[in-house]
Amino acid sequence: MTTASHDGAPGPTPSQTVGPFFGYALPYETGPRVVPGWRPDAIDVRGRVLDGAGEPVPDALLEIWQADESGRIPRRPGGIVRDGHDFSGFGRCGTDADGAFWFTTVKPGAVGDGAPCIAVLVFARGLLKPVFTRLYFPEDETAHAADPLLGAVPAERRATLIAAREGERRYRFDIRLQGDRETVFLGF
Repeated sequence: MTTASHDGAPGPTPSQTVGPFFGYALPYETGPRVVPGWRPDAIDVRGRVLDGAGEPVPDALLEIWQADESGRIPRRPGGIVRDGHDFSGFGRCGTDADGAFWFTTVKPGAVGDGAPCIAVLVFARGLLKPVFTRLYFPEDETAHAADPLLGAVPAERRATLIAAREGERRYRFDIRLQGDRETVFLGF
């Protein structure tokens, strides 16, 4: 759809908001399983997407992109197709009624000079475009000090990018879209 300018010539189409999501084909059954849970190096990442009032966002969609445990970025096509054994580097999960999401993946290795992290995209109603953030791991504190992106984030806001450890192979990463303790989002 295009809009007309004051002189009648076509103008740019305004952006539309993202969501609520069509439940067909975007979330898919194996989307949150970047690796199968039976792998000895599998980890669980769980969290919630919350709005500015701290209320759950029940219709958000999250995508993660990451390197494998050695810091290699998958370059082969077919990230959606899972064979039950391989690491794809990509996951997608819709939130439930409580705003909760989950992924089964591996802890990524460092890529270049950065600390190990997972790239996270959040699509949600009211957003014109997805927002981008990163999930870092609490045990990598030494690597955090040298990470160029974390170094550019004000010290008082860095904690919004670091998951909490909830067990040997389980992490919690809540995403706050606005308000108190808003997650740091990246501009591209």
